Amino acid sequence: MKTKLHASLGASVLALTLALTGCSLESNEQNSENSPPASESSSAPANAADEMFVTMMIPHHQQAIDMADVVLEKDGVDSRVTEVAQRIKKAQGPEIERMLSWLEGWGVDYDPAAGNGMDHGSGDGMMAESDMSALEEVDGADASRLFLEQMIMHHEGAVDMARTAIDDAQNADVRDLAEQVIDDQTSEISEMRELLGTL
Repeated sequence: MKTKLHASLGASVLALTLALTGCSLESNEQNSENSPPASESSSAPANAADEMFVTMMIPHHQQAIDMADVVLEKDGVDSRVTEVAQRIKKAQGPEIERMLSWLEGWGVDYDPAAGNGMDHGSGDGMMAESDMSALEEVDGADASRLFLEQMIMHHEGAVDMARTAIDDAQNADVRDLAEQVIDDQTSEISEMRELLGTL
């Protein structure tokens, strides 16, 4: 009798265990299907600091590309300076596209014209129209020096903006980009300062 009771209890425990395991696996599969891939973290919620960093960094990057284009069209510019300009242009163009896609994912309207109204005295490193005109007017060695001087200031502004984003932003992709800006542009600042000393 005890043997039959033990066997019956054992079968019941086994059935219950299998049922619970099945539920657990099903639940895990559902959670896995409903969870967004890690690569889509840019669609995660963004706070005001995320939006501010991105909407300010897009025109900031665009101006760096414009500065690079100006110096790349000139004759007599030091080849090391043109290499820096090409590298900046190659890196920051795709970053602009990434940031625009984030804004779209967040449902934030972006007005390119609004970037032109940025406060150039706020420490963001943006060049005023007179600075851009000065770069357009010089040639050769003077263009090499002026581009480096302006781009150092421009990069310093970007690094400051990125540090603020790391402190205040919540979106993982934004924070990753901010760290990348700090790493890449701090390195380029050192490189450009060394170049300036040789011109």
